[in-house]
Amino acid sequence: MANEKLPPHDIEAEEAVIGSLLIDPDAILKIAASLKPEDFFSETNRIIYKACLSLYQRNEAINQITVAHELMREDKLEQTGGAAFLSHLISNVPTSLHVEYYAQIVSNTAVMRRLIAAAEQIKALGYEASPDIEACLNKAEDFLFQVRMKRETRDFVPIRDALGQYFEEAGAPTASQEGQIPHILTGFAALDDFLGGLQRSDLIILAARPSMGKTSLALNIARNAAINQKACIAFCSLEMSREAVVQRLLASESGVDSRKVRLGRFSEQDEIKIMEASGILSEALIYIDDSPQLRCLDIRSKVRRLHFEHNIDLIIIDYLQLIQGNGRSETRVQEISKITRDLKTLARELNVPVLAVSQLSRAVEWRASHIPQLSDLRESGSIEQDADIVLFVYRDDMYFSREEWSKVHDIEKEPYPSGIADIIIAKHRNGPLGQLKLRFLGRTAKFANLEAELTSAS
Repeated sequence: MANEKLPPHDIEAEEAVIGSLLIDPDAILKIAASLKPEDFFSETNRIIYKACLSLYQRNEAINQITVAHELMREDKLEQTGGAAFLSHLISNVPTSLHVEYYAQIVSNTAVMRRLIAAAEQIKALGYEASPDIEACLNKAEDFLFQVRMKRETRDFVPIRDALGQYFEEAGAPTASQEGQIPHILTGFAALDDFLGGLQRSDLIILAARPSMGKTSLALNIARNAAINQKACIAFCSLEMSREAVVQRLLASESGVDSRKVRLGRFSEQDEIKIMEASGILSEALIYIDDSPQLRCLDIRSKVRRLHFEHNIDLIIIDYLQLIQGNGRSETRVQEISKITRDLKTLARELNVPVLAVSQLSRAVEWRASHIPQLSDLRESGSIEQDADIVLFVYRDDMYFSREEWSKVHDIEKEPYPSGIADIIIAKHRNGPLGQLKLRFLGRTAKFANLEAELTSAS
């Protein structure tokens, strides 16, 4: 057994990662979202890295003293070699500049070990000799799929790059925004009058039932702020791929039917409009992360790193209920409550507004008016409590046909609200409540201003 071959690993790279964190606490921003404790082969290194992550999650400093204290608190200091081993790790790493390279080595060897484990599972599956061949093949594919899913770590990419991929053209990264914008304008006059723009450190919840246009409104706000104010936007799309996000933005900007853009079936004139829209959007400082499974820790790490590089002005998350919990909470309501608190903390920490899209419960459907209320926030927990602003999107034409509308309304005084969206300000910590109207252009998934009087709540 002395000649038994060990699984792929690199202890020196693992120690270099931890040593980098001990001499440079900010180094964890570069690796926390992609490197997991289970990626470490050495149990000692795994325990120490986990202690570093715990400190990071609590927003505490990472250094030799704090890590030693954290290990002592967990009664694992002696198990990991004590303070002497931490000193050894520091002495072996002269600089933290290459922490991402070290982390990549650790991650790659972890993937190889998972691949070996998957191969063993597939081997055992083959020896079972099950008569259901299709089920066995599906299981084997699933084992490999799990390895790939754990390996894939997606990050923010400039919209120029996403557009370049969409048109099979490479785009150069955009320059970062200099200076700070005092508040972010949504581009919708009535809404900006009510809110005074999106204020820094605020958590804004944008909620609606499916197909009301909440994602379209969030994208329109991102576009307006990026193009009109030159604001830098971080857009976390947990529901749609970045290709789908780009298609929506192109349809909205060009005025070409979103279905034509999605299918690539448009006329020569439409193509000219799309290319012109692409040129405008390419200059926008919008960075898109379409990772499908993100925890608040992942979002925080990615956004903080992007903020240091490009000075973010607005964070948009689509949508809240798709954020993964840490698995420790008893119920999903408790998990959502923790997530909203973390998002509010992030808004304050980076001093930027965080706009989180949210679903509403089916209780809206059961009421005669169908107008949403704060209690309709799905898995609400502390959403209402933590949010500084809660906006609802509501459209009568989604619930009432023309015939139904004419039966209960005077068509002369109240014409059928085709394409009219009510934006309800249900909570406003530092301002008035009220309601305003926007035009919704379903063909291009775009919201537009309406010349209408604001109706303030009494």
